[in-house]
Amino acid sequence: MKDARAELRTLTAQLKRRIASSDELDWGHGQKRRDKTLEELKLEVESCQKCPLGKTRIKAVFGVGNPRAKVMFIGEGPGYFEDRKGEPFVGRAGQLLDKILESIGLSRQTVYIANTVKCHPMKNPKTPDARSNDRPPIEEEMDACRPYLDEQIDLIAPRFIVTLGSVSTKAMLHNEEPISKVRGIWREYKTASGRLVDLLPTFHPAALLRNPDLKKLVWMDMKNLRSKLEKGV
Repeated sequence: MKDARAELRTLTAQLKRRIASSDELDWGHGQKRRDKTLEELKLEVESCQKCPLGKTRIKAVFGVGNPRAKVMFIGEGPGYFEDRKGEPFVGRAGQLLDKILESIGLSRQTVYIANTVKCHPMKNPKTPDARSNDRPPIEEEMDACRPYLDEQIDLIAPRFIVTLGSVSTKAMLHNEEPISKVRGIWREYKTASGRLVDLLPTFHPAALLRNPDLKKLVWMDMKNLRSKLEKGV
């Protein structure tokens, strides 16, 4: 009896040491369980060949910004300049986005910026150096890339998401209404892990370059976002 008690005390002590010296464990397999990091997810994206875009891109465009950002901006896809730099929103539309962020006290260092697809959709992939060769991603391309975006959202865990333009808004909300009808209205978005996030659609910066009259509407949307941030709701 004494030997049984002594053995039990020994096993208990070993178990306590094991728990104290390890991270969360999967006791069924004896392996550590931990969340994937953004850097690990980025490496997956850089080697992805799930759709034809992966075969014609120059650089995968994963995302940029604060990995613990309160606000995540989601556009449609990389363009000519993004394909070469490997960073979203670096062309004229990106420069305007920087100004929009600055107008409410934000920057690409304080928010996180990503796209529905990570590779450059081109009208003619055989001429990657041609200008005016950008096109919106098609549904199959967004579907192939969606798990990466879902993981990004779960890893960053933003409190607010802002969709930029009709393509990203439809992709996130599965809503076919035009962006002119849905912009400026907060929606509730359920992430892949089941967390609820407030989502605000607005116009894509490229649309503002084509039609400067839209700037006042985007300014209204950004003031709406700033109000939410200030209230902490």
